[in-house]
Amino acid sequence: MIDQQSAKLSNGVNLLALFFLGALLAAAAELPFGGWIQIPILSLIWWRMSQQSILSIKNQFISGMVFGLGYFVLGLWWIYISLHDIGGMHAVVSCLAVFLLAAGMALFFSSASLSLCLARRRYLTGLVLAASWVLIEYLRSVVLTGFPWMGFAEAQFNGPFAPVAPFFGGLACTFLVVWISWEITQLRKNIVFSSTCIISAVALVQFASFWTFTKPIGEPLSVRLIQGNFEQSLKFNPKAIEEQFSFYTNAIESQSADLIVTPETAYPWPQSNLPTGLLGSLQQFSTNTSSNVLLGLIGESRDSTEVKYTNRALGLSPNAPSYQYDKSHLVPFGEFIPPGFHWFVNAFHVPMSDFARGRLDQAPFSIVRPGKDAVLAAITICYEDVFGGELASRIHHSTKPVNLLINMTNLAWFGDSQAPAQQLRLSQLRSLETGLPALRATNTGITAALGPDGKVLSRLDEFTQGVLSLKIQAYSGTTPYVIWGNAPILGLACLLLILGLIRQKRI
Repeated sequence: MIDQQSAKLSNGVNLLALFFLGALLAAAAELPFGGWIQIPILSLIWWRMSQQSILSIKNQFISGMVFGLGYFVLGLWWIYISLHDIGGMHAVVSCLAVFLLAAGMALFFSSASLSLCLARRRYLTGLVLAASWVLIEYLRSVVLTGFPWMGFAEAQFNGPFAPVAPFFGGLACTFLVVWISWEITQLRKNIVFSSTCIISAVALVQFASFWTFTKPIGEPLSVRLIQGNFEQSLKFNPKAIEEQFSFYTNAIESQSADLIVTPETAYPWPQSNLPTGLLGSLQQFSTNTSSNVLLGLIGESRDSTEVKYTNRALGLSPNAPSYQYDKSHLVPFGEFIPPGFHWFVNAFHVPMSDFARGRLDQAPFSIVRPGKDAVLAAITICYEDVFGGELASRIHHSTKPVNLLINMTNLAWFGDSQAPAQQLRLSQLRSLETGLPALRATNTGITAALGPDGKVLSRLDEFTQGVLSLKIQAYSGTTPYVIWGNAPILGLACLLLILGLIRQKRI
């Protein structure tokens, strides 16, 4: 009886420690060298999970679930702000929604952790764990349209394995993080093998950083990125909207540039309902000053029965037809309502929350300059830059070569939280994967320009109203990741899992 009570107490302490370590792992991602710091924390998590008295599938699943809950509750708590502070949902219901989302994400982590039970070969366990993590993270990016936010890969922009991203993408970074963190736990058991794996992996990845696949082309572009800093709660206030229109229009027309970009939904009205003459005036400004302008607004698409709204980037270029990009990867509940969940969305009190999807094969935006070759930019709106594989596929299949990435975002929904910094790291990873510079125009931050290596070239402070003026160099070329996508790392993961299962059956 005493032994059973001691075992239960020990198990409870272990689960509490795993929850704390999961939260610590999420917090580490926000630190300057977060990618390095996360690796020893993960090692502690693997050590805790492999030290259970009974290494059963049930215990392993629960341990992975608890670790994942700590990780995602801390990493995604800012969703509470959009639900409660802006959406008007009751505090208890908002907390429950955040917890359920964290639990849903934690299910993926706990599923990947089961490989610790299924693969007990000393030399294969870490590789199989890493392979299962890669496959589960891929599934997290596609199941129910996907929500791969808070993966291990984006923190690696400030870690040792970032240089592998241009070759095999963020999932390859995830593979190395999980594998090497496991090998750290094995140093006492087999110091020669594990230390060789650790040193070799870090050294080879650092050596890979000497390769570059893209190069500068033409003269730098003059760019103006406008940050309005308008509260989300005022978005549907008529007087506030009028002030917002006035600010962005005046900011655009105050000075010319090769490219001027506003944030997502800077003009938060349907395109046909914008003030009379507004788009005509901005088009005239574009033509008179040879400026290319990208506007965030609500688009409209018509079919035979109804008008559907879209989250749109509208491009105006000198003496040219307007360009439009409609967001294709929408946010569940925020931008489209999954079947059977209309009752849930009614708690938000926010109109136009069911947008239509744009096509996946939309053309890049052509930035034209007198007497110079056009620069072609791939547009993403907000959450779309979470999906590295989709962006790489768009660039690879584009009929015209892409030279620049542009992300238009409005994170005012999430207040003063770590969400803007998390998305900045995602944008940095996208630049690293594609070898292309990036521009980020946001409402409240973080408005920034990134080099082809993902490093921040210039930025505005958060929660300030202003314009970031800079020069950005366009690049040409294609990284292996853009060509291959996730196929190589997913293929390797599948082979390792098959090998692990075969060897397990022989034990």
